[in-house]
Amino acid sequence: MRLALKFATILSLVFTQASSQDYNKGIKAYEAGDHTTALKELKPLVDSGNRLFQNLFGNMYEFGKGELKDYKKAVKFYRLSAEQDYADAQFNLGNMLENGKGVLQDSTEAVKWYKLSAEQGFVKAQHNLGSMYALGKGVLVDFAEAMKWWRLSAKQGYANTHSNLGNMYEGGYSVLQDNLKAHMWYNISSANGYEIAGEYRDKVASKMTTEDISKATAMAKECMKSDYKKCGY
Repeated sequence: MRLALKFATILSLVFTQASSQDYNKGIKAYEAGDHTTALKELKPLVDSGNRLFQNLFGNMYEFGKGELKDYKKAVKFYRLSAEQDYADAQFNLGNMLENGKGVLQDSTEAVKWYKLSAEQGFVKAQHNLGSMYALGKGVLVDFAEAMKWWRLSAKQGYANTHSNLGNMYEGGYSVLQDNLKAHMWYNISSANGYEIAGEYRDKVASKMTTEDISKATAMAKECMKSDYKKCGY
């Protein structure tokens, strides 16, 4: 669903910027899974410097869509797009740098690109940037900074981040230890599809009274109902 919406946005921008050329064949080929044709038909847009399609090409090379996987080419196209301030590509480039895919592993450089993306509100970049601070990858360990970025990500409904917040409250990292909030965030994360968070929730629940579990469940319901605005941040 997200990819379809993203592509609809790309499509509208393309025909605003390059209405004299018909790239409909390439777009339809991509949506149909014919990535080889898409690479061929959309290449003029990439060559012209279109950051949206540069990022798309990076994705296609990273995951072997239409070509064999080529991490070096993926990095090349992600970087071209990222340097044009495209948040998706900045995140993707940061991820390649963090994991050393197609480029020397460089956590410091990864943090740079994650931050640029996170500052534009890209939820996965906010999550990953928080993790870099929590783990001390490319930066000094800073739980307060990790919480800052995770809270921003959590407000956008990102399940992995919800679980991380649960962990922070369970362990009392940069916040007061609070099993109620830990249970709440693990419960929310599990409800949003992050399965292991359910195990974490149940572990915390074993240390809580029935009354406290009911209270934490009510907190989780209020948080989700408010679209993550009333969550006791």
